[in-house]
Amino acid sequence: MLTMADTQQADEQAAGGPATATPAEKRAEKQAARLAKQIRAFASAHGGSAEGQLAHIGRGRTRIALVGANGEWGNLVADSYSAAQKAAEQAGLSLQDDFDGELAAKVRTGRYEWSRMAGIQLGGPANS
Repeated sequence: MLTMADTQQADEQAAGGPATATPAEKRAEKQAARLAKQIRAFASAHGGSAEGQLAHIGRGRTRIALVGANGEWGNLVADSYSAAQKAAEQAGLSLQDDFDGELAAKVRTGRYEWSRMAGIQLGGPANS
């Protein structure tokens, strides 16, 4: 049998009213806000805007790959796909389905990246 309080809470939730967030939901909200702030800072520092792509990387985590308007790139990691989506939405990040084609073509790599890629494949300096 439902008590008056149970009925009121169920009615509020059904009507979109106040609902109690679980600790996990509160953590996800905090993380999304923190990631959104980092995304906005990245975009601001790299040409004023950025595009991104979300990808599962294992154990429930999601990578947010970022490409700034100036071609600089970076990554952030969220504890869940939904937190990554919320962060992107809050930051106004334009998301692409894949990290290839137009998005990949915008990435500007420097001497460091080229030497690391060639060094790994052609017997260059070790990763250590």
